Amino acid sequence: MDLTVVDRGDVRVLEGVADTPFMTTAADVDKLIEACFSNRSLPALLYSSNLPPAFFDLSSREAGAILQKLRNYRIRLAVVVDSTQPSFSTRFGEMVAEEQRGRDFGIFDNRADALDWLTSA
Repeated sequence: MDLTVVDRGDVRVLEGVADTPFMTTAADVDKLIEACFSNRSLPALLYSSNLPPAFFDLSSREAGAILQKLRNYRIRLAVVVDSTQPSFSTRFGEMVAEEQRGRDFGIFDNRADALDWLTSA
């Protein structure tokens, strides 16, 4: 999958392509990290379709593995959730609520809100 670079002010964001799979397992996060560093972009915007399906089930540990590795490299991640996305597991929803207090990971309904969050100080 191609990732696109979006320059917004003085911030460069790496963006996935909506409705296109990118990661099939947590190990694929390395492709995102490599792309971020190659494009000199620490914020990344992905769509729910870009992530492994198990990402939204906290018991799979996919989300934890991906988010921890991104934190290690100081990469911020915004995820735009498709309206057809099945509801999150209860534990995933709790994790999202906790994460919303920080600046590393956010879930959004639309691209504009995700980009605003990623490009705000």
